[in-house]
Amino acid sequence: MGELHGDLNDMLGQMQQFSWVDYVVFVLMLAISAVVGVYWGFMKKQTTQTDYLLGGRNMKVVPVAMSLVASFVSGITLLGSPTEVYMYGTQYAFIMGGIFLMSFVMTQVYLPVFHELKITSNYEYLSMRFDNRVRLFGSILFAFTLIGWLPIVIYVPALAFNQVTGVDIHIITPIVCLVCIFYTSAGGLQAVVWTDVIQITAMVGAMALVAVKGTIDVGGIGVVWQRNMDSGRIEMPNWDPNPLARHTIWNLVVGGFIYWLQANSVNQTMVQRYLALPTLRGAKCAVVLFCIGISTLYCFCLYCGLLIYARFHDCDPLTTKLAKAKDQLLPLLVMDVLGDIPGLPGVFVAGIFSAALSSLSTSLNSMSAVVLEDFYKPFFKKELSETQTNWLLRGVVVLLGVLCVALVFIVEKMGTILQLTMTLEAMTMGPQLGVFSMGILMPWVDATGALIGGASGLITMAAWCLTAQMAIARGEITHAHKSLTTAGCTYNYTVVEVVTETTIIEEVNPILRVSYMWYTLAGMLVTIGVGAIISRVNRARGITHITPAPRLLAPQLRKLYKEPPHPSEEPYIRAFGNNKEANPVTTAINMKSISECEEVS
Repeated sequence: MGELHGDLNDMLGQMQQFSWVDYVVFVLMLAISAVVGVYWGFMKKQTTQTDYLLGGRNMKVVPVAMSLVASFVSGITLLGSPTEVYMYGTQYAFIMGGIFLMSFVMTQVYLPVFHELKITSNYEYLSMRFDNRVRLFGSILFAFTLIGWLPIVIYVPALAFNQVTGVDIHIITPIVCLVCIFYTSAGGLQAVVWTDVIQITAMVGAMALVAVKGTIDVGGIGVVWQRNMDSGRIEMPNWDPNPLARHTIWNLVVGGFIYWLQANSVNQTMVQRYLALPTLRGAKCAVVLFCIGISTLYCFCLYCGLLIYARFHDCDPLTTKLAKAKDQLLPLLVMDVLGDIPGLPGVFVAGIFSAALSSLSTSLNSMSAVVLEDFYKPFFKKELSETQTNWLLRGVVVLLGVLCVALVFIVEKMGTILQLTMTLEAMTMGPQLGVFSMGILMPWVDATGALIGGASGLITMAAWCLTAQMAIARGEITHAHKSLTTAGCTYNYTVVEVVTETTIIEEVNPILRVSYMWYTLAGMLVTIGVGAIISRVNRARGITHITPAPRLLAPQLRKLYKEPPHPSEEPYIRAFGNNKEANPVTTAINMKSISECEEVS
């Protein structure tokens, strides 16, 4: 790998040599995605709502698992994770322990409930278990989460494209989003899954190319390892129990487990793909394959972070402004490593955009399901024809896609994406997981308790997260990063002062400095705590609570949980004892429970 000489502008010019071959590769990726949409939209027509939203519930395990990995690993992960390692070290890698914990709990507790109910939107569960108020609350939280998250997903690859080509992000984002809107609205879930399969291949290929070629250029794995060891970036688990510590083994495994549990177990964008598989066994296999795939990609991303430091260990590109933003570090490495080989930078940028397209297309398809199943059907008696349903589903995809492109203007004013994304998501993710967990694991919680608990969790986390982000934005809270130097730079640049130590203003409330990894868990605990208390108060006041049908509970509770006596049953218990055949009220109640089960099934 050659040294960089000249001034900063010369360096920026060298790093933006995107050849015509690279543009061809990039356009080819977009064209392939569009062709998949044409195939599933016009040749293999999606004739019914189930075809469009769930692939006819007859998808295959491996493509669905690849689609799950592709849609979850957005450009946020591909660009944010290497930046995390470059700035703060490898401690973040221990979050993979939380991923595998999540897979066990999800396959045993949450997935069996949703899959056996044969629902389209997992928020339908909330109306079965509680009522339409709770269902509306959950689906609104999902909608707001998506609207806040998708512009970030779109913005991140646009940053990468800007770094390697110099093309303005507001030119490239509408073009790419139009392609995504087209194939998602035309082909439904089948198009989403099969484009994801193509795109995950591009992602893995791109990261592997960078890792292999970059390692060779630096001088081998030994050099990469030694330079990172010397700088303290390769870390053993941090066992500090202090909740204010940014990353520890505790908040990464426990907090990460709760974060991933919400993201994969009760999030419509993920659950919808599991519901598209014909059997529960297949869905469980997809979860396991998802965990293996996501961990493999995480390892690639984290290694690329080590590689970035090994390459720029003596000349930090952030200080010199060779990289304008932290999340442009990986694209900078790509152009440095692959820039002299026509076509390879195009493969990388196509891989980054593939990650964004898969996340965007999945979310658009899921949002159309939520609008139809949760916003329209429970509140409007008129049944839509197939044509009207198709227009509604496709209209949602187009409108949400256009809105997300517009919101990119706001996102570009924000800071580092990985922590920001997880922080903003936690405002709604914790309450969502709390409401679903109360439904599945706590049969005594009633609808009012779930609703008030969810609202309490949302208000608490919104106040907490937004206040903490404002403190970070004002510079009142900063996090110490690993050592960076420009001592070895061979090109001219303007010196920019960089804060290298933690500076915390005393007036800042300590609770604002709690690690963002605890946010989802905190939101869930507030929701469950308030919901359980309200439900107990309602029961003490004599407000009756209908015991949920067994299928609405976790499999482990169906045999253990015994239905409490109905208040109106007590005089008959005194008269007839526990003789169920002689007790007319008990018989009536049991018949009602049976009919409810039949309706659910």
